[in-house]
Amino acid sequence: MKTWLSTILFLWVVSTSFSQNKIDKTLKKLNKGSVDYIHIEQLENATNPIFLDAREKTEYEVSHLKDAIWVGYDTFQLDSVTQQLQNKNKEIVVYCSIGVRSEDIGEKLKKAGYTNVKNLYGGIFEWKNKGYPVYDSIGNPTENVHAFNKHWGKLLNAGEKVYDK
Repeated sequence: MKTWLSTILFLWVVSTSFSQNKIDKTLKKLNKGSVDYIHIEQLENATNPIFLDAREKTEYEVSHLKDAIWVGYDTFQLDSVTQQLQNKNKEIVVYCSIGVRSEDIGEKLKKAGYTNVKNLYGGIFEWKNKGYPVYDSIGNPTENVHAFNKHWGKLLNAGEKVYDK
């Protein structure tokens, strides 16, 4: 029994490490580093950051971080954000599935004069992989996470993967 539990623990650690390495490689390949990353552990020291979800509405409705404001990606409207967030010095954390789309939105916010914009490293996938809660469209905790597609879904190791029909 002890060997069985050790094997399960080992496989979980290896799969988490493998996913993390794949997220690292993907972000290094696709991002420019134009928006500073914030790692999940660093958020413990943050003072009430505003979370902006840069995924599509269908992804946000499956699950999102608590109290996150949906801003979208293809439908992103800077004017809408500037009306909602008038304090351009407030800490803003933008996230998407792993951190690629959120970098693009973060760039737009910085260009608009927001001074404290961060990109959540690993996005909602890393958030869920590390065991943090996500919430559905009516605010209830859920295990569901929109995995974007089968390719990107390989980076999500926790929760229940949801895909568009």
